[in-house]
Amino acid sequence: MKASQQQILEDIALCLVFFTRLPLPRADFRGRSLAAAIWAAPVAGLAVALAGALVYAVGTRLGLAEGPAAALTLAAILLATGCLHEDGLSDVTDGFGGGKTRDRKLEIMRDSRIGAYGACALGISLLIRWSVLSGFAGPAHVLWALIAAHAASRGLLGAFMYLLPPARADGLSVDAGTVTAETTIAGAVLGAAALLALGVGAAFAALILLGPLLAAFRALCLNQIGGQTGDTVGALQQLGEITILLVASVSFS
Repeated sequence: MKASQQQILEDIALCLVFFTRLPLPRADFRGRSLAAAIWAAPVAGLAVALAGALVYAVGTRLGLAEGPAAALTLAAILLATGCLHEDGLSDVTDGFGGGKTRDRKLEIMRDSRIGAYGACALGISLLIRWSVLSGFAGPAHVLWALIAAHAASRGLLGAFMYLLPPARADGLSVDAGTVTAETTIAGAVLGAAALLALGVGAAFAALILLGPLLAAFRALCLNQIGGQTGDTVGALQQLGEITILLVASVSFS
């Protein structure tokens, strides 16, 4: 059954509320689950990308060099998302790296404290993203790269949740609900379309890389904790974003 225009707008709003910290009006989603609306996650990524690209454009317009402008762009992105996915990346690397058993890994991932593995993962993630953004020739390249990276990386999330069961009996992944095949495909198509911002050749290259990335991370999560959690979803977004930005750095060089 086709979704109504009202439902589409509500799903987009739900994803914006969940995936960003942008100032938005209050809305009643009438019990709509995140899993049902996850197809719209790339739209939330688009909003984050536009916020970051705007900061970069304003910064360079005011005379900032590419390095400081890239740093401010990352700061704007972190503010726009509330470091949601960075938190997932640090928790997963701490848990997978520091835990010896499945239960211990999940326990570490739920701990709000950050360890050496998590700190190093965050540092490397920020360094790669900053170095790519600071190497672009101008605001246009930054805009297209951010749109592709933030929208397409979030297009992976529904597929990941569809392909893996929750690793816990409670938590965010359980509360989110069950993702359907139809929702998975819709989100993946939106994400793939966003890659065209890099050009057809680069979009194809990114797709070739994202498929194995999704498969490898799925296998890792099954091996480590037997499923997925909200943290693993966030970590996948970070890995996808970095992968696409690296493709963009080659494409725009």
